[in-house]
Amino acid sequence: MQAIARKYGYDFRNYAKASIKRRIMNVLSSSGLKTISEMQHKLLYDKQFFDTLLLKLSVNVTEMFRDPTFYRALRKEVIPQLKPRPFIKIWNAGCATGEEVYSMAILLKEENLYEKAWIYATDFNEQVLKKAREGIYPIDMLKKYSSNYQRAGGTSSLADYYTARYDFVIMENSLKRNIVFSDHNLVTDGIFAEMDLILCRNVLIYFDTKLQNHVFKLFRDSLSEKGFLCLGSKETVKFSEYADDFEDAVGKEKIYRIR
Repeated sequence: MQAIARKYGYDFRNYAKASIKRRIMNVLSSSGLKTISEMQHKLLYDKQFFDTLLLKLSVNVTEMFRDPTFYRALRKEVIPQLKPRPFIKIWNAGCATGEEVYSMAILLKEENLYEKAWIYATDFNEQVLKKAREGIYPIDMLKKYSSNYQRAGGTSSLADYYTARYDFVIMENSLKRNIVFSDHNLVTDGIFAEMDLILCRNVLIYFDTKLQNHVFKLFRDSLSEKGFLCLGSKETVKFSEYADDFEDAVGKEKIYRIR
């Protein structure tokens, strides 16, 4: 981890050790290398190998309308409070391949808020950001995504928002118009805008306590007055150093509002 940080500027030193170890050992077993020392030497002098390792270290597990009850709560409890604002800025931090970004765009469309909203979708991995920008997904995932969408309170058909081509679907360009995809590393980068809503779901579970506190401070400082922070189902701000800066908005769905 020290070698990666010094050579390439990606800092995984405060990621949860068990998760990082599991991912590194998986790469080691499939790489033909015999030891961690051999892997360290190879990643320092072989950029292509490092890029492969970086993809494995990234958290890229995601889906459209993941946890439908969360999106239903977002639609019913949070969106009505954002509607009076002249503009709405939303940050999807750790967006991975973009499925949750397009889910948010669809929700905003259906609530007639898309035209005054901007979604900033960020990740530190350029490979997954490229996939997010393209918005091309395997068609065999759409049955699950469509089920999620309906359970999340969708008012139309998910098929209205993509075009099917062979074994893939392409998200409609109208969803991409107000999305800005950008490289941003939660570990090393700072604030880049004031946000009304931040979504960072199922990312912090891979960070240790020190790094979680660092990110919660970043989010606190990035939120506008009465802004909202949305975490994953197994994450919470309540035991962090910044717990007093937030209050429950929809506690069951890990949606918080800044005090």
